[in-house]
Amino acid sequence: MTTTSDQVAAHGAEPPEFPMERAARCPFDPPPALRTRQEEGPLSRVRLWDGSTPWVVTRYAEQRALLADPRVSADITRPGYPSSAPVTSGKIGFILMDDPEHARMRRMVTAPFTIKRVEAMRPAVQKIVDDLIDAMLAGPAPVDLMQAFALPVPSLVICELLGVPYADHDFFQENSKLLISREVAPEERGAAHGRLTAYLDDLMGEKLAAPGDDLLSGLAGRVTAGELAREDAAAMGVLLLLAGHETTANMIALGTLALLEHPGQLTALRESDDPKLVAGAVEELLRYLNITHNGRRRVALEDIEIAGRTIRAGEGLIMANDIGNRDPEVFDDPDRLDIHRDARRHVAFGFGVHQCLGQPLARMELQVVYGTLYRRIPTLRLAADLEELPFKHDGSVYGVHELPVAW
Repeated sequence: MTTTSDQVAAHGAEPPEFPMERAARCPFDPPPALRTRQEEGPLSRVRLWDGSTPWVVTRYAEQRALLADPRVSADITRPGYPSSAPVTSGKIGFILMDDPEHARMRRMVTAPFTIKRVEAMRPAVQKIVDDLIDAMLAGPAPVDLMQAFALPVPSLVICELLGVPYADHDFFQENSKLLISREVAPEERGAAHGRLTAYLDDLMGEKLAAPGDDLLSGLAGRVTAGELAREDAAAMGVLLLLAGHETTANMIALGTLALLEHPGQLTALRESDDPKLVAGAVEELLRYLNITHNGRRRVALEDIEIAGRTIRAGEGLIMANDIGNRDPEVFDDPDRLDIHRDARRHVAFGFGVHQCLGQPLARMELQVVYGTLYRRIPTLRLAADLEELPFKHDGSVYGVHELPVAW
């Protein structure tokens, strides 16, 4: 028998608040309440900040099925979309649009992120990583790995790719933090978005006047050709700049912390010169950690029957990828970190037409970092108690605000 949303509301308990809290002593694991929900079934109701009660999807198979379903929308402007915070004004990025407009705009920035183009960047990324490690080794210890290494690596890479001056990194990093924080007032987030948009619009003006060999110049060419509005080009620049450094930076720091807390896994990675093992470790850490911990948000366009439930048109969906990647039906002993595991089926980058555009770049950067940092600094250690670290529970990207390390 298929259960409708009305029946769930009538007979079910009061939906719990979402996002749910992680266990203090298990900072790498999804919230225990999500595990309970997954054990009970693939779909259940949760309550958001605005009182809405979308479905949370906790099992891997249903997440992939819904993310690939054309009856499910990523358009944040549609009624019922389960926003993680009040929606601020301004142009939205193409990841929050549906096809065909999503596909049209995405195609404009696909070329620099192809595997072939990304692999050509590997030597330059290796130099960035080595130079930053040299600087750390030449300076005092302990050091905050987040500020000295984890943030600069992807920031330098995405700035070079986009054609953004790295000298402005303090500006865009500070405004990025405000933009992805749930605890910042909507007006403040809106102001941060406005500052970033104005900054990218100014850069777009420079590229229109004097184009170079970078992604923003490519978008400027689209503007000149009449294929793209200037304000849309600036919005795409904000999206790529934000996604290009925040996510990878937190993955570098949190992945390092996880390995330091699993010394056997760290030793196996550090002592291997097999690039396949390094690549496998990246996939396993992506599966295990899931820094995008607020789920992938969608809204149903039509009634959808799945797993014995009926999702009504206009109802919100949250694919909780962190618990999906811990589904025991897909990954044996899923709460164990095992860099020898084949974890390539994870949904850390999403699934379907909206899966992460920059995943080849993120994978390559993480391979270089994880394959270099621990060999270059074999005595790397945490310079604080795990319980003292300030974890990022306040935003849409999970990680640590600081990671003090020594050697």
